[in-house]
Amino acid sequence: MALMHVDFFSDVLGMSVNMDVILPQQTKGQIGMEGRGAEGKYKTMYLLHGMSDDQTIWQRRTSIERYVSKLGIAVVMPTTHLAFYTDTTYGMKYWTFISQELPKICREFFPQMSTKREDTLAAGLSMGGYGAWKLGLGAGDTFGAAASLSGALDIVEDYKRNEEANPAGNLIFQGIFGSAEQLEGSENDLMTLAERRKAEQKALPRLYAWCGTEDFLYQGNLRAWDYVKKLGYDLTCEESSGDHQWKYWDAKIQDVLRWWLETDMDLQ
Repeated sequence: MALMHVDFFSDVLGMSVNMDVILPQQTKGQIGMEGRGAEGKYKTMYLLHGMSDDQTIWQRRTSIERYVSKLGIAVVMPTTHLAFYTDTTYGMKYWTFISQELPKICREFFPQMSTKREDTLAAGLSMGGYGAWKLGLGAGDTFGAAASLSGALDIVEDYKRNEEANPAGNLIFQGIFGSAEQLEGSENDLMTLAERRKAEQKALPRLYAWCGTEDFLYQGNLRAWDYVKKLGYDLTCEESSGDHQWKYWDAKIQDVLRWWLETDMDLQ
């Protein structure tokens, strides 16, 4: 595998940003690790971070490079700051960046990346789980599949819970989404996005989700899972004992890869 740290300029955001990119490489002499090259264009996973993190976190907390070494795929890990993958009310267009500009830039920098929707996955944890499903539901012509680990999938409920916990001012969420009334039913509400995608009669993304039963986002996950199932989405949802921490996400990202690529390969 090749690991690249890429600093580049975003015209959409009007500033320099960062991404780390893993590319497949056929290798024979690495001790304790097998490197597989790609067959044709690279299938690509866009792997998104949570609220407190940045583009480095999946490498620091998991063995993601080792897990994908046998698969011959590319992984794009962008930084998107604390913006919930949204065109925010304070003017920063992070949704436009992640859904439109970033895939275009990646495919220009790395022309071996496939442009096919079925070869492109969005995955992430917590805030990034919300972002991943948002890409699948709101940019489904680019992303053919989306996977959420402990995702904030019922964002309206999460907004209201944060507002109740901080009556003096839910400033982060207000700066991103506006008021709760502005959020509910908008393009930032995943259940509304799921309805719109269905109504457009376009190809629906494959969806995956896992959440721990002790996670504070668990009930919101159950609501979102039930909702998209009733709309007819192809959803694989799993739950097991666990809360909001990396030892679960490190294990479950391997399940995401096996689900997406439809393989039972041991990635350890």
